[in-house]
Amino acid sequence: MADNTKISAPIRDLAGGDVGVYEFDGAELADRVSKQLLHDVVVMYEANKRQGTFKTKTRGEVAGRKKKMFRQKGTGNARMGTRMSPVRVGGGHAFAKRPRDFSYRLPKKAIRIATRMAMLSKFQDGEAVVLNGLSVTEPKTKVISQMLNAIGVGGASALLVIPDHDVNLWRSARNIPNLWVAPLKELNAYSLLHQRHLLITEEAIDLAREGKLASSEEPVAAAS
Repeated sequence: MADNTKISAPIRDLAGGDVGVYEFDGAELADRVSKQLLHDVVVMYEANKRQGTFKTKTRGEVAGRKKKMFRQKGTGNARMGTRMSPVRVGGGHAFAKRPRDFSYRLPKKAIRIATRMAMLSKFQDGEAVVLNGLSVTEPKTKVISQMLNAIGVGGASALLVIPDHDVNLWRSARNIPNLWVAPLKELNAYSLLHQRHLLITEEAIDLAREGKLASSEEPVAAAS
């Protein structure tokens, strides 16, 4: 496992220019990165997204008569029962599918730790960029699109983490493909690992280091 005691990430402005380097102790987020825990949490989120509304009919539910198709002997054919038999086209399923709930929950403590590990892994892998002074006064997609292109992540999947919910910023980003926007309190490991790049404001990363990184148990929806 790579040494995570010292973490550094570039600080960019809206024009894509370098305005400094953000440094912190990686132990403030997590003492290590457990791939097994991250895998378990991602599988949980994926399972919770499954609807489980599938259903097929058994031989007792398909339309048709229960009468034997032809007499047992004397026809030269193989013996056959009703048309609803699973071996015939249009018949019922031998092991019919039933609606099922796939959801389950891991311990809340494990989910919170996984979120911090996922964020730490983004900084360790050099996939995180800290934004300086991100503010949108009115909904304009062009502002966010130009910022992504200036930083060099335009067109790639990215997660934009902000301190709190911002209606103008969310409306500006919702039409951009592959861009997710998440307030810090709704952040989770699934969203961090699903997107390739992490864009986080200075205020948001400061709050995360202070222990105010609350992990949501529901995946963050795409901004679009």
